[in-house]
Amino acid sequence: MSILQRGDALTFDENLFIVSKTDLKGRITYANDLFIEISGYQEKELIGKPHNILRHPDMPKAIFKLLWERAQSGKEIFAYVKNRTKHNHYYWVHAYITPITDTKTNTIIGYHSVRRSPSQKGLSIIEPLYTKMLKAEKESGVQASLSLLENTLSHLKVSYDAFILSHE
Repeated sequence: MSILQRGDALTFDENLFIVSKTDLKGRITYANDLFIEISGYQEKELIGKPHNILRHPDMPKAIFKLLWERAQSGKEIFAYVKNRTKHNHYYWVHAYITPITDTKTNTIIGYHSVRRSPSQKGLSIIEPLYTKMLKAEKESGVQASLSLLENTLSHLKVSYDAFILSHE
């Protein structure tokens, strides 16, 4: 079996990848077998639904704002994401999101995401940061959460990308 369960947490083999594609509005157009299996949904329940069907309440909205801004501007982005399954379990992923571009018109036509199992080292850094960001968000809004992230990165003297990639 490729998925392990410990309490409410699900994990998957580090050699496997969760893959999905969405349209420009974030509606799922493709989900590989591992994505379907770990999400707890059937394929027909996922296709056409917003990808945020998996959004876990522990995830700061600021991270998704950053993801969308980067992807919509035509750039790739890496991020740690905590997802929620149909049956209210959760699983962490190290996600790589890229825009899908029509080569004839050079316009973005959708998004592609490949996710793998995150490292424990990465989660030990990301979880406390996300907890602080979520607290700032609840108290003062998404911009406060983004500011906390920016201040953290500035203090560490690293870009967002370098920060994420250094904790894989």
